[in-house]
Amino acid sequence: MTMKKALTIAGSDTSGGAGIQADLKTMEELGVYGMTALTVIVAQDPHNAWHHEVFPIDTTLIEKQIDTVLAGIGVDAVKTGMLPTPEIIELAARKIKEYGIQNAVVDPVMACKGADEILNPDVAVAMRKHLVPVAKIITPNLFEARMLAGLDKTPSTMEEIKEAARLIHELGAEIVIVKVGGKLGFDTAFDVLYDGNEYRLLESEKIEPAFTHGGGCTFSSAIAASLANGHSVDEAIEIGKEFITEAVRHSFRLNQYVGPTNHTGYRKKLATQS
Repeated sequence: MTMKKALTIAGSDTSGGAGIQADLKTMEELGVYGMTALTVIVAQDPHNAWHHEVFPIDTTLIEKQIDTVLAGIGVDAVKTGMLPTPEIIELAARKIKEYGIQNAVVDPVMACKGADEILNPDVAVAMRKHLVPVAKIITPNLFEARMLAGLDKTPSTMEEIKEAARLIHELGAEIVIVKVGGKLGFDTAFDVLYDGNEYRLLESEKIEPAFTHGGGCTFSSAIAASLANGHSVDEAIEIGKEFITEAVRHSFRLNQYVGPTNHTGYRKKLATQS
């Protein structure tokens, strides 16, 4: 049997809920063989309110990891996550172009969960210039959408969200999905998709209580894995939305600071339908 393959170029979350840990769990659940190029290690300090400490990997080593997979094995999709420096962003974008990757899903991580402090002030600039143009699908949250669109404030109305999506699309991404979730007080959890022609709402029920650590990683990885499996863009996005909804539905508290999504949730739903 030939198994579909995907590469995640992302960081390691020591607590296991986000980053490459979430990516690999998601890919495995969807029947895709996941491989990694590690960009950064994130540790959490249990003696300082779970403060995140970020340790980037040397760019030369990242390039060797990427070449190991793309030149030595080959993939059906690539997903990017935390790319903590402009040099690493430029490298990832260059490799996606060099190897002619068509199914590139970009999760433009700019800050650790729960923070609106960008990892590096030049990260947004580098993403706008290098990474957005190579993305088949890009999945910013509201803060990331603000930074990529060059807005003065984080979008908080539907019109502002649509405008951010339009501006990001103009940078070269084929499809922009601005992740809103349940943050703005609407009756449903939703994301806003823009493909250059029309806006669409991707709606799901609001789940309370919800633990969402690693939610963005999980959503984008589910889309990438589905593209690797040969699904159309619309089908991949639909699977990604359903996957993250079930992951949040079955989420759990890990400790007093964090609660991750549960990557087995989608499988549990499928099991009840069979």
